[in-house]
Amino acid sequence: MKPVIEMNKIVKNYVMGDVIVRALRSVDVTINESEFVAIMGASGSGKSTLMNIIGCLDDVTEGNYQLDGSDTNSLNKDQYADIRNQKIGFVFQGFNLLPRTTALENVELPLLYDRKERIKNPRQQAIKALESVGLADRMDHVPNQLSGGQQQRVAIARALVNDPAIILADEPTGNLDSKTSVEVMSVFQELNEQGKTIILVTHEHDLAQYAKRTIVLRDGHVIQDNKVEQQQSAKTILANWIEE
Repeated sequence: MKPVIEMNKIVKNYVMGDVIVRALRSVDVTINESEFVAIMGASGSGKSTLMNIIGCLDDVTEGNYQLDGSDTNSLNKDQYADIRNQKIGFVFQGFNLLPRTTALENVELPLLYDRKERIKNPRQQAIKALESVGLADRMDHVPNQLSGGQQQRVAIARALVNDPAIILADEPTGNLDSKTSVEVMSVFQELNEQGKTIILVTHEHDLAQYAKRTIVLRDGHVIQDNKVEQQQSAKTILANWIEE
């Protein structure tokens, strides 16, 4: 399978006054297209730093990072912005929706920042993205008219609208109850079955069981990189809850 992420000997240091914080220490990670990977680690493990580098929100101190065939080490600010807009869909814990803007307009927003204008009919593309997450009947609702789970589905649709190579989800169920969390994970599993590469950043072991592979960091090192022995099926769990 084709690699979409290739990280070789990645080092990330932060200088804080006279102190150098070594957040990542020679990290090697390869993620192929259509994988569903959970990145885990305690606070201070380097998990958030790795996420920021994968998402092109931060650069590396040393090493090489190839994203979907592009060498990110040589990019300028505009090229970084383009690669974030075109190759990565972001889903955050806090939804980050514009409060006075409809679901459809929220989803359409990333298309307005695509300088290459790859999508010729932004409104139709946004409608298609909302339909793919089961919100065809909520397009004209603003966020405060939607449940937490529906708001996160809007955020997922917004992440999908540019047809990115990767969906990067940072603690996407952190503000949701248990049932709604499983519903959101069901959406991610469906997207993965359709061929999307999903990278889930989480500290919850239960949530990581919905992925197919886990990468665990500690003190800036990858200490585990394993296939999930028994992947949880969100659809099955939801079906069992309905029967009960």
